[in-house]
Amino acid sequence: MNKKHQKTLQQIFQTPVQAGIVWKDIEAMLVALGAEISEGSGSRVRIALNDVRAVFHRPHPQKETDKGAVVSMRRFLKEAGIKC
Repeated sequence: MNKKHQKTLQQIFQTPVQAGIVWKDIEAMLVALGAEISEGSGSRVRIALNDVRAVFHRPHPQKETDKGAVVSMRRFLKEAGIKC
């Protein structure tokens, strides 16, 4: 992972929860961690990392995530064994 990916990971695990993380940065970080990302219907994105699977919705029309999505991503990463 490069520094940008590490920064995104730190933002996800930051307390209090930070909204406004750009979704493309999260996807790039997940790919760097070895995740498989596939498109679902509509704005759904299927993500598999370390035998853990989840479905997320891409934010739209804005490109930044809200706090709820960041909390869900944090939970997914913890379940996949990823720590900050």
